[in-house]
Amino acid sequence: MTTSEYDVIVIGAGPVGENVADRLVQGGLTAAIVERELVGGECSYWACMPTKALLRSAAALRAARQLPGAREAVTGELDVTAVLSRRDSFASNWKDDGQVSWLESAGIDLFRGQGRISGERTVEVTGADGTATTLTARHAVVVATGSSALVPDITGLRDARPWTSREAASAQHVPARLVIIGGGVVGTEMATAFTALGSSVTLLARDGVLPQAEPFVGERVIASLQAAGVSVRVGAEAAEVRRDADGTVRVTLAEGGQVEADEVLVAIGRTPNTRDIGLDTVGLEPGAWLTVDEALRVVGAGDWLYAAGDVNRRVLLTHQGKYQARNLGDAIVARAKGEPVDTGAWGRHAVTADERAVPQVVFTDPEVASVGLTVAAAEAAGLRTRVVDYDLGWVAGSSLHAEGYQGTARMVVDEDRRVIVGFTLVGPDVAELVHAATIAIVGEVPLDRLWHAVPSFPTVSEVWLRLLETYGR
Repeated sequence: MTTSEYDVIVIGAGPVGENVADRLVQGGLTAAIVERELVGGECSYWACMPTKALLRSAAALRAARQLPGAREAVTGELDVTAVLSRRDSFASNWKDDGQVSWLESAGIDLFRGQGRISGERTVEVTGADGTATTLTARHAVVVATGSSALVPDITGLRDARPWTSREAASAQHVPARLVIIGGGVVGTEMATAFTALGSSVTLLARDGVLPQAEPFVGERVIASLQAAGVSVRVGAEAAEVRRDADGTVRVTLAEGGQVEADEVLVAIGRTPNTRDIGLDTVGLEPGAWLTVDEALRVVGAGDWLYAAGDVNRRVLLTHQGKYQARNLGDAIVARAKGEPVDTGAWGRHAVTADERAVPQVVFTDPEVASVGLTVAAAEAAGLRTRVVDYDLGWVAGSSLHAEGYQGTARMVVDEDRRVIVGFTLVGPDVAELVHAATIAIVGEVPLDRLWHAVPSFPTVSEVWLRLLETYGR
């Protein structure tokens, strides 16, 4: 066994762990990062990047078909082999050479293997060959191990060899029939992708489609999925799953009836990757989500153990985990140097956006983009609100963007402060509009000042003016 000492040890080399380590090294500390799989994590190989690559080709084709002139130039269908090949390239063909090279250039030491906390500020790494290395930290250990797809206890499901988001993102074939259990982000995006690639898709949405979003979002996405040929069954619940000897999957529904498919994708939630990282050695429960304070310190584990990203369950989004990572890395550097740490609202080391301004894009057809609070969440928070909706199809730029453009924008205003606290868009290519709303919410820009933010004409961004006009001065 060998022993090495660093200022900070980071367990998990996904985007969150990489960003923590990078900020530490830039701040003058030494950092080691431990990874049991591929450097780059879930987002790089089995989530954000490959799934969006699966979706993009079909989205571009749909966009061309919505424009006279371009529509006539499109004579073929999607080349599935080319789509999958492009997806593979975005996943770096599931090799992490490039990410490892970046770690080296950034001055971050990599230890491959299973990292387990073995005591205060101590992590033991067991390599694939059984070699053990003990790492000790002068200042902190950061858990950034992320999450994995949750496979529920549905009778027969595990024996049926279901797909999770990993198998869907890395699929090397397109099943003729695909049944998806779950109507959330993964379920709806993969229904969009595989329908475009030629699958006959059935979506079992027990709790509704995109139930955390504004109600009009789910309505539009359901209508679009159905128009594309997806069988959307809102309220349907899988009671039993069985795979026959010939490979056919049979999903028996709680309300009666059965759905047959060639593959079944489970997309109902996530579970933390904390089962085998030594939490019991510091009095915590293996396999549990890690509760953190405002400084992202793990509650009940002293002042040296931190958790960032999915694993702390604040927000399960890559970009928000990276936001936590940057601010946490800077805070650890400040503490190590005896400098002040500001975790007050919107402070340099705070993660206030986790609670007030989380942006998200769902790459369905149509796209969904949102930031901040929904109407229901704002009311639950006790805010006195006014809701302003506007039809995106009435904006001049939308008719230029696509023939028959349909969409909705919603602005949720805190009436007492006259600032926006929530913004939701659904429509073609609305993803690029959400950052303006994010800035308005984070900056708490008064509506009176927003009147001076003049949108360019003719762009879809003119919806900002139309929303303000609807609200009134």
